Amino acid sequence: MATEFVARGADLELVGIRREFPGFTAIENLDLHIPAGEFFALLGPSGCGKTTTLRLVAGLDEPTKGKILIGGQDVTGTKAYQRPVNTVFQSYALFPHMSILENVAFGLRQRKVADPLAKAQEALELVQLSHLAQRRPQQLSGGQQQRVALARALVNRPSLLLLDEPLGALDLKLRREMQIELKAIQMEVGLTFLHVTHDQEEAMDMADIVAVMNKGRIEQMGAPEKLYDRPHTAFVAKFLGQSNLFTGQVVEQNANSISIDYKGHKLTVPKDRAERHSGLVTIGVRPEKAMFHETEPAASSDVNVIGPGEIIDIRFTGVSNQYLIEIPNIGQVTVFAQNIGKSPVVELGAKVWVTFKVEHAFGLSDNPEGSGDTTAVDGED
Repeated sequence: MATEFVARGADLELVGIRREFPGFTAIENLDLHIPAGEFFALLGPSGCGKTTTLRLVAGLDEPTKGKILIGGQDVTGTKAYQRPVNTVFQSYALFPHMSILENVAFGLRQRKVADPLAKAQEALELVQLSHLAQRRPQQLSGGQQQRVALARALVNRPSLLLLDEPLGALDLKLRREMQIELKAIQMEVGLTFLHVTHDQEEAMDMADIVAVMNKGRIEQMGAPEKLYDRPHTAFVAKFLGQSNLFTGQVVEQNANSISIDYKGHKLTVPKDRAERHSGLVTIGVRPEKAMFHETEPAASSDVNVIGPGEIIDIRFTGVSNQYLIEIPNIGQVTVFAQNIGKSPVVELGAKVWVTFKVEHAFGLSDNPEGSGDTTAVDGED
């Protein structure tokens, strides 16, 4: 069905890209290479430069400095319509007076491509909407309209498809269904997808590679599971999910690990999971990798222990309970306990100790603001 779409993806390369506006710099010396056929997510909060980057690739804006190459060809100075690129936006922008078949065929007709209706029908088959070809957009659900917009973008056989928060207008259930469909379509057609989003879960669920962007530059890039398990900076640790962060001076090290003093508690991280090995270092752990105990745990070189503290909040989230623990002179620590039939039975005010295995800790290359404090920080929008 989709053989004509397969293996048409091209690689994208940004070389020394800088974009300045009066009074501020949106993108600062950005170098990025996306291999052909990759599902790549550019993730970051509002104002980080991700949408500006997408507009530059699409040809809707021009860089102040640098080059943009698609399939090895320099397209920096070419117009948007001359680039082998299409964009799917959050707003579907469908013509209400046309059938969805005519909507998909519209661009082909404008370019005087032969047999536009047959090609449009093929694109609708790809997104599983061929049976609704004669309906008008207002007769479709939000998810179906988004599929039409996707078919319209794919019908021109672009080498690169840009996705600008395409699922933002959908409800949670539909958004998750579309995430699965988008990934399946990308794998089938073989195109290069560049997905811009502020939604951490969406990026990690769909992308092969995620680049976390902050203040016009890429903080860290890699496979989603690696970014989550081994964040390199305080921003990435806090933006992707939640993290408990502890900052202190390195007081001990050996061939395999380093230890910091955090307000009287010795916390240890493996050297191969730490970005720095001396001076002031921040050690972190994800809340689901931490545990709490109602009796003081025995000392162990394999386990970090903090406490005792008091449980000050318990939240049921369905898949887990979230416990907020206040530890004197330490601050607040968050622990997730998964609901697998035997979640810890404790009450507010219970006295507990928090532990996490040394092998689950990570060490950052920088320190968060207010480095003496630890707080499990939610990912930001």
